[in-house]
Amino acid sequence: MEEQNGMKEAAKIRVLIVDDHPIMRIGIAAIIEATPDMTTVAQTGSGEQFLELYEKHLPDITLMDLRLPGISGVEAIRTVMARHPGAKFVVLTTYEGDEDIHQALEAGARSYIIKGMPHDALVSALRRVHAGGRFLPPPVSRALSSRIPNSGLSAREREVLNLIVRGRSNKEIAADLGITESTVKCHVSEILMRLNVNDRTQAVVTALQRGLVHL
Repeated sequence: MEEQNGMKEAAKIRVLIVDDHPIMRIGIAAIIEATPDMTTVAQTGSGEQFLELYEKHLPDITLMDLRLPGISGVEAIRTVMARHPGAKFVVLTTYEGDEDIHQALEAGARSYIIKGMPHDALVSALRRVHAGGRFLPPPVSRALSSRIPNSGLSAREREVLNLIVRGRSNKEIAADLGITESTVKCHVSEILMRLNVNDRTQAVVTALQRGLVHL
């Protein structure tokens, strides 16, 4: 009987939970433990600690929030995928922007769930990803399909956009980044074109909506 119980336990989907809100972690763990074919192997609110826990437990799936102190969720996914190409991630986050979704999937996530969706979606995502598939709920698929082609920004353009969102002038941005004001103007023009907007105010609104910048 003990051997049979051990086999049943081994067959469960082993999930590592990463979320910086303790109450959220407790709630997610309760859902997982109430699901017969799943179990929680560890949980943390830190990207850095996640990297340690992943190596220790080698979970079947990591349930990852994107907003974490220190290492972001996307950075954590990239780091683990570089070491373990077969790692499986389901993102569970409040971020709904198409750029957030794009970055997470590009990093290696196989599913993207928005907090507030029915818990059935989370369970379905974990099962689908464990089976080797992908799971993108309709709202996530729609947001991703609305992404403008070739709208990605370079690392420098993201730096400039981040400072624009924070209300910095071209002169201030130039001083902050150690570049000329004319170079800043070129970056701003390119940003407006890629975001398909006419001015800095629209750029700020679009950047926040799409998840290009987070306050």
